[in-house]
Amino acid sequence: MKNYHYGMLSLALTSCLAAHAADNDKTSKKPNVIFIYADDLGYGDLECYGAKNVQTPNVNRLASEGILFTNAHATAATSTPSRYSMLTGEYAWRKPGTDVAAGNAGMIISPGQFTMADMFKSSGYATAAFGKWHLGLGDKTAQQDWNAPLPCALGDLGFDYSYIMAATADRVPCVFIENGKVANYDPSAPIEVSYERNFPGEPTGKDNPELLYNLKPSHGHDMSIINGISRIGFMKGGGKALWKDENIADSITSHAIDFIKQHKDEPFFMYFATNDIHVPRFPHERFRGKNKMGLRGEAIAQFDWSIGQLLQTLDKMGLTENTLIIVSSDNGPVVDDGYDDRAEELLNGHSPTGPLRGGKYSAFEGGTRVPFIVHWPKKITKPQASDVLVSQIDWLASLAALVDARVPRGAAPDSYNRLGNLLGEDNTDRPWVIEQASNHTLSVRTKDWKYIEGSDGPKMVPWGPKIETGYLNTPQLYKMDQVGEVKNVATQYPEKVFELENILRKVRNRSISIK
Repeated sequence: MKNYHYGMLSLALTSCLAAHAADNDKTSKKPNVIFIYADDLGYGDLECYGAKNVQTPNVNRLASEGILFTNAHATAATSTPSRYSMLTGEYAWRKPGTDVAAGNAGMIISPGQFTMADMFKSSGYATAAFGKWHLGLGDKTAQQDWNAPLPCALGDLGFDYSYIMAATADRVPCVFIENGKVANYDPSAPIEVSYERNFPGEPTGKDNPELLYNLKPSHGHDMSIINGISRIGFMKGGGKALWKDENIADSITSHAIDFIKQHKDEPFFMYFATNDIHVPRFPHERFRGKNKMGLRGEAIAQFDWSIGQLLQTLDKMGLTENTLIIVSSDNGPVVDDGYDDRAEELLNGHSPTGPLRGGKYSAFEGGTRVPFIVHWPKKITKPQASDVLVSQIDWLASLAALVDARVPRGAAPDSYNRLGNLLGEDNTDRPWVIEQASNHTLSVRTKDWKYIEGSDGPKMVPWGPKIETGYLNTPQLYKMDQVGEVKNVATQYPEKVFELENILRKVRNRSISIK
C-alpha cells in the first residue's frame, strides 16, 4: 500500500512538473517587445526614409530586416496627447487636460485606466519605461513633493520599473525619477518647482544671460538655468540629482540595457522614449562636429546610437530573433523650437518632413505622419516597405492580440486589432485615421483623402517655429495622391467632404467602429 501511494504521488508530481515546464515553455516563446519612441523625429529625418545629411545605420538595419511603413500616423501633432493615446488606446481629445503638460502636471493617465503596460503585465511580462514621460506624476498638479516618494507614479500604471524624465528636457524639474522617487536624491539640495513664479535669488535665462554657457533661447525657454541652459518653469535645488543634458541618452540607455540583462529569461516589454531630437538639443561630445546640420543632426545620430546599443545587447544575449522592436515618433518635426542651436540655418537642403507639408503642431500631414518600423526576425523573415494606412492608436489592441491578452470591457475604446498590418500579413488599409493638431483641430485621413475640419486660428504657429498650422475657418479636402496637400478641393467634392465629416461626427459620438 505504501508503494502504491508513493507511486501515485510520484506520478502526480511528475505531471505537475511537466505542466509547469509546458507553461514555462509557452511563456518563453512570447516575444519580447521594445517600443523605441522618438521625440519630434520627422518623416524625413532618417536615412532609410531618404534623409541625405545624416547616417542612421542602426535604424537602417531594422528597416532592412523588417517592415518600413510609409503611411503611418501618430494620433496628435504634439507630445502629451500622442503618448496618452498610444498608451491607453483612447483619443486624447476625449479627455480634458491632455494638452502639452507642464513638468509639474499631475498624472494624466489615471491609475484606474488600463494601459499598454497593464496589458503586457497581465500576460506575464516584466514591464519598464525609460526616458521621456510627459504625462504627469503625482496625484495633483503643482502639489508634488519632489523630496519624497510620489503618491502616484508609473508603478500605478503597470510598469514594474521606471527611470524617466518627468516631462521633457526643456522643462523643470531637471532630474530623473526612478520608481517614483528622484534618482540620486541630494538631501543637501531639496527640490522646489513652480510654473508660476521664480524662487528668490535664483537666476533665469531672461535676467542672467551671461550664465547660459551651453545654449541660449531663441524664443521662450528663458526661466530657470540648469547646466548652462535655461528652461520652461522655475526650479530650485536638485544638487547631485540634476542631469547633464549631454549624458541623458547614455543614462537612459544604460538603464535600459540593465533591464534587458535582468529579464533575459522572461518576456519583457520596454517603453524606450528618447529625448534626443527634442530641444534643447545638446548631445554627448562624442557626436559633436560630425554632422553638417550641427546639433540637430548630431542628436539624430545619438538617437541611432542608442538603438545600436540596445541591438548589441540583444544580439549578445541571443534575444534578437524573438524580440519585436517598433521604432516610431510621437509627432512630426520642428526645427527652431526655442533654442538658438542654428538648426534652421544648417539644414543644408535636408527636409525633416520629407515631402510633407506642415510639421509639429500642424493639422497638415507633417504633423502626424511619422516614421514607423517593425522588426521581428522570428516572424518577419522578408524585408518589405508597406504603404498600408496605420495608426498608433491601434498598437494596444493589436499587441494584446499578439500575446493573447484580455482587454477589459470599456478600456482602449478607440484601439482596434490591426496585428496583420503590423506584421505585414494584411495589406488592408485602416478605413480612416483621426489626427489632432495643436489647437484640437481634427482631421480624417483615408488612403486617398485628407479632410481637415474648419477651425479658427493663425495661419502660422505664432510663438516662433516657422510651421504652417493648417487652420482654416472652412473645411479643407486634399487628394493624397498629390504630395504636399497643395490644392484644397473641398468645393469641388462636396459629397466627399460630407462623407468624411460624417465619419468624424460618428467617431466623436462613438457611434462608428472598424469592422
